[in-house]
Amino acid sequence: PKGRIIEIYGPESSGKTTLALQTVAEAQKKGGICAFVDAEHALDPVYARKLGVDLENLLISQPDTGEQALEITDTLVRSGAIDVLVVDSVAALVPRAEIEGEMGDNLPGMQARLMSQALRKLT
Repeated sequence: PKGRIIEIYGPESSGKTTLALQTVAEAQKKGGICAFVDAEHALDPVYARKLGVDLENLLISQPDTGEQALEITDTLVRSGAIDVLVVDSVAALVPRAEIEGEMGDNLPGMQARLMSQALRKLT
């Protein structure tokens, strides 16, 4: 439903991205404006087209950090212009400090804090 946050979860290769892309395709068929925040950098354009996604009219972002992905998401949501917005995937929303840190740095709970803060802003 428009105006709601829906999380699709499940094991790897269980169809989460497929379901999200099918939702985008259906919204586009009804004239909706859609966006896809590809945090995994794994969007397959051939597969998306097979599912009916109009890539020429899909806003696609491939952010480098979790913060960047969530800032883009917040901007798009607040614009009011987007009917369906997909963030694929939450697991790929790696905080900047983790990316820039050294191997073995102990950064417990950073992703959880990032998500918690973002969800408070988005709701």
